[in-house]
Amino acid sequence: MNTNQIEALIGMLAVVALFAIMILPAAVGVVRDRRIDRQLRQSERRRRTAGERSYRSDGGVRTRTYRLHTTR
Repeated sequence: MNTNQIEALIGMLAVVALFAIMILPAAVGVVRDRRIDRQLRQSERRRRTAGERSYRSDGGVRTRTYRLHTTR
């Protein structure tokens, strides 16, 4: 390999490393969001099967509606 080829290789490796550094936080975020979505779905399933309701101090029933992000 001559000097030009080595410089090109170093340049390519630098670009790939910078690309990986830029993509890594996004990939970690996607994995974290999927984990949270899975936990919310599991919680909603458990809540539906148990028939839980939370009561406010004034005697009213508090119900929550969760919108689950689903990908198709």
